[in-house]
Amino acid sequence: MKTWVLNMFDNINDLYQQVILDHCKQPRNFRELPACTCSAQGFNPLCGDNLKLFLTLDGDVIREAAFTGSGCCISKASASLLTDFVKGKTKADVEKMFAQVHDMVTTGKVAGDVGKLAVFAGVYKYPARVKCAILAWHAVMGALKGEQKPVSTENEQA
Repeated sequence: MKTWVLNMFDNINDLYQQVILDHCKQPRNFRELPACTCSAQGFNPLCGDNLKLFLTLDGDVIREAAFTGSGCCISKASASLLTDFVKGKTKADVEKMFAQVHDMVTTGKVAGDVGKLAVFAGVYKYPARVKCAILAWHAVMGALKGEQKPVSTENEQA
């Protein structure tokens, strides 16, 4: 039984790594949105990740999301998964999920239904990578708040 449990966790870690690698190599929504209603720049000085997030809002609902930029695999996969997640969500939904994702990547605790975003639960074991995983989330919050200056992970716990 103990061996099966260990193998199950190895398989879950392998699956999570495969999802991250897939979104890194073939990021979803990797393009500009010229008709976006808001956007934000994000920068992670520790790793050099740099992205621009684009959102098209219809009232309080995000209808479209996309991003451009460069960065490490975790940063790119996080932005890819975020842009898939936020479509059809309200600003309040995204604010709530920001808090859940932030807690998850800093503590490893998965609270609520985070869906595919759970692949980042193990990031807390690598403190330098927390900033990579949370950058796109800071950018989406900046876009929703109308931030004009680039958002940064500079104050994020590492």
